[in-house]
Amino acid sequence: MKTVLIVLSLALLVACTPKNTIDDFELQSSLDSIKNKQAIVNEEVVNSILEQIPSPLEISVLLKESGVDYNSRVINSPSNISRYHSTYQKALNLGIYGADLGYTNIYGQNAEGIRYLTSIKTLANDLNIGQFFDLRTISKLALSSNSLDSLLLITTQNFNAINAHLQQQNRSNLSVLLLTGGWIEAMEIMCDAAAQNLGNRELVERIGEQKIILEQLTLLLSFYRDDAEMASLYEDLAQLKTIFDGIQITYTYVESSIEIVNGVAVIKDNSTTTISITDKDVLDIKNKINSVRNKIVS
Repeated sequence: MKTVLIVLSLALLVACTPKNTIDDFELQSSLDSIKNKQAIVNEEVVNSILEQIPSPLEISVLLKESGVDYNSRVINSPSNISRYHSTYQKALNLGIYGADLGYTNIYGQNAEGIRYLTSIKTLANDLNIGQFFDLRTISKLALSSNSLDSLLLITTQNFNAINAHLQQQNRSNLSVLLLTGGWIEAMEIMCDAAAQNLGNRELVERIGEQKIILEQLTLLLSFYRDDAEMASLYEDLAQLKTIFDGIQITYTYVESSIEIVNGVAVIKDNSTTTISITDKDVLDIKNKINSVRNKIVS
């Protein structure tokens, strides 16, 4: 599977599920081979990380099914686009606006979604990747809850092309920024809801799961620390990582079994993952994510 770039995958409702991801050794080996100067992150590395990140669609569905109300105050206003001038700001906020679009869509905020699509197209044009976005088609599909499969197909095709384009131009740093921006915004949305619903253990544990993703994001960013802006972002996430270090994730392997469901044999995964995360951890993570995110959107 080709890399699905985050340009809008955290944006246009791509629900990510782990598939054929490279193992930890290969990931580390690929990262170790990267040089600081004009670093180019291997496509398989970006793809491996991307596929493990819960998309805004997945997070938003979880929030909505939990009875959490839509909160327009927690997302970045499309009108803030005038604040973003550097390539660094535009790439991060393209990822952020993508996450916001997914959130507005699942809650049926169609008018708001159109505003995000417009800002996304503008930022994509500024980053010279606007040619990969057919705003008319995407707008039509995004407004129809019955067209999610078609939307997924079109945006996935676009993301593959965008990532290849950036790789060819030695601009893999944009891939990392788009990915990071989308993840930060998804965390902002999720942490805000969790802080108000600490009894929702599924939501709280979903935050704890991000410990693994954060470790990989900081690894990616560490290879761009010769750039002052990316070095600052790395330091912010490294500080966030110290909070996550206190969260324990325990995996217990149990042999799979076969069950018959509606006459079909299905393999059941009996292994379990236990996440030890406290209410204080959630609030500390929320505060730090909010601080990092405010630097990006302000």
